[in-house]
Amino acid sequence: MKHELEKTHPGLNRRSTPTLLVCLLLGLPLAPSLAVTSKITHHRTGTDLLKGEAKDIVISSQGTLELGRAWETPVDAFEDVWSINSIVVSGGTVFIGTSPNGGIFKYSLGQLTKIYPTESQQQDQPPPKQEDADDTNEPNDANTVEAPEHLANDHIFAMSTDVAGRLLAGISGKECKLVRFEAGKAETVFEPNDARYIFAIATDEKGNIYLGTGPEGKIYRFDPFSPASAGLFYDSADKNILSLAIGEDGFVYAGSDDRGLIYRINPHTRRATVLYDSDQPEITALLFGPDQALYAAATSAEIAKAEAKFARQLPSAGRPEVKTKKAKTDAETEGGRQLQIPNTNKGSADNSAKAKAAMPKPPKPDKASHIYRISKDGYVTDIFSEMVVLFSLAPQQQRLLVGTGNSAQLYAIEPASEEASVLYEDEQASQITAASIVGDDAYLGTSNPAKLIKLSRRFAAEGNYTSDLIDAGQPARWGKLQVEADIPAGTGIMVASRSGNVKDVNDPTFSDWTEPEEITGPLQLRCPLGRFCQYKLIFHSGEGQKSPLVRGIAVASTVPNLAPKVESVSAERVKAAGKTGTFKISYKAQDDNEDKLIYKIDFRKVARTTWIELKDELEADSFEWDGKTVEDGRYEIRITASDERDNTPATSLTGSRISDPVIIDNTGPVIKQDALEKEGGTVTLKLRALDEFSAIGTVDYTVDSNEQWRRALPDDLVYDTSNENFTIVIEDLKAGEHIIAVRVSDDADNTTYKTFEVTVPNG
Repeated sequence: MKHELEKTHPGLNRRSTPTLLVCLLLGLPLAPSLAVTSKITHHRTGTDLLKGEAKDIVISSQGTLELGRAWETPVDAFEDVWSINSIVVSGGTVFIGTSPNGGIFKYSLGQLTKIYPTESQQQDQPPPKQEDADDTNEPNDANTVEAPEHLANDHIFAMSTDVAGRLLAGISGKECKLVRFEAGKAETVFEPNDARYIFAIATDEKGNIYLGTGPEGKIYRFDPFSPASAGLFYDSADKNILSLAIGEDGFVYAGSDDRGLIYRINPHTRRATVLYDSDQPEITALLFGPDQALYAAATSAEIAKAEAKFARQLPSAGRPEVKTKKAKTDAETEGGRQLQIPNTNKGSADNSAKAKAAMPKPPKPDKASHIYRISKDGYVTDIFSEMVVLFSLAPQQQRLLVGTGNSAQLYAIEPASEEASVLYEDEQASQITAASIVGDDAYLGTSNPAKLIKLSRRFAAEGNYTSDLIDAGQPARWGKLQVEADIPAGTGIMVASRSGNVKDVNDPTFSDWTEPEEITGPLQLRCPLGRFCQYKLIFHSGEGQKSPLVRGIAVASTVPNLAPKVESVSAERVKAAGKTGTFKISYKAQDDNEDKLIYKIDFRKVARTTWIELKDELEADSFEWDGKTVEDGRYEIRITASDERDNTPATSLTGSRISDPVIIDNTGPVIKQDALEKEGGTVTLKLRALDEFSAIGTVDYTVDSNEQWRRALPDDLVYDTSNENFTIVIEDLKAGEHIIAVRVSDDADNTTYKTFEVTVPNG
């Protein structure tokens, strides 16, 4: 294997160098026509990394990457088996309890043998009862509980060993009994009353065997030295007792189904107290850790419908402080390499910035599964929460291994630091339903399909991590990739990359992966220009004793300078006192390079070609223009945005936009008299109001007064054009001289006044 790695990855055969601190100098080899600003994308949290894909790589909730453990599949196919429910390892032999036909298998020296039921035992079994003819469920009367369809057959849910090391197995389904294996033969040693399923088996120091059963939530105790004394130990109000554990104090701890209770039962008085009432309906596993704390897996099968990966939740602000391991000496790290990423704030796209800010821990989903730690004093701490179904719980050294579904992931949890990582994920199975630890090795049982997996203490020889797509927003030049990592001697990390312009990793237009290159410092990516980039890290462990540890990845990109885009231009007359004829010019622009923009405003009369500068080097997004400084007419306004403040004269670009025509009208309407008629005390004034650019807005008149103005209506009764006819009739005028004043305003608020003198004769 070593020679093969050297052929495919020659960088691993180089002479090792002393510990190295590598710093990145930002800046990329760019063509002169490009802007010089770069963006750095960081991947350094579990949230970031879990968006990618890992193969034989462990992703921790704290955002680290490390090689997973080497694994093999001793048994990848079982006849008539869809689930492995329990595993017991004794004397180098692996015993496997399965469903749905209640088979127990033995794996030893590379051979798989079915030890229960044997052919003779199957022939000796009595035929099913009449009521079991259809799906083997008992009648649903007042005294029985109908079995769920998935429990209709025979099952081996629980196995263990007694004080003499003999295999114990609980047979569930058509029969309910405790079977003991000795000299290769199975012997029925106890048949509990009022039970159909044995879900848990536990043995105390005296050799007493406890059985957690269903569907009536009873615990039975069997004394192998006094079989006649066997019988009911505790009768709970729950449907099933799914888990059991025996404490150092000799008390029996039981986890229930339906109400999610954890009981603490005195073995002498059989009196029970509730140690903890969880929010989840099922306590699927209980165990005591090396610290003598009780660990409980609380879950619900219903949450499988809403399964999601754990680190996609917002991480908590920090984590519990734990005693750090002794620092490695120079001799231990000699020949290794340490890589670091420098602090880069300018142009940084840090996906974890918000997550790293101080904030309270987000609320857990209502249907999440949890691992609880219960201290000797009964204090409960939630050390793990995830939207998965928890099936198995096993201790390995100072951590817990948790088998889950429905993505068949094995989590490793450090109780002290509450750090979690996905240690193994099966690509074929749906659930990891059983686990047994033997020293540094772990045996796992899966379901759908059923397989036996062995995880070694050694690291996998090779693993790879493929990132999620990095989006530059525009076709970009991709710069250097950096990693913050510890790379022990004899191990290595290589990187390949590719790019494209479609947000679909499976699109055939993506470029081919570049040839892998060993990472010894900041490494220039070789993928072509493209909006999206993807990198692949390839880990190697040499002989499997050590693994590289990556704490963060940073990727630089530079988008060629793009012209600003002016998205809108408008000019509105300001309707405020003292600002007659003033226009507010408003505009909006954007720059995909996020350059600082300045603006220039020009204007011209419609149909003319020459622009006249109004204002230059504006930073604001609006400007007030005094329209009285130009003659009346129709004008266009041009806004030009420039990114010259963030670029050189050779690279700066502009973008512009022209407004819709704007009418400048500072002249009032013209009033023309058509006729003035008198008849007695009645005067009829006919006139016409004209305006060149604006519609007629209002016409008012008054007689011998400056205050009592009256509104007149056009002859067609609608103000809608710049040419309107009016007929004003004034009655009951007294004899003598009178002055009729007329006030005409256009829609631009320009006003014209005109008076008419009228003499009314006597009589």
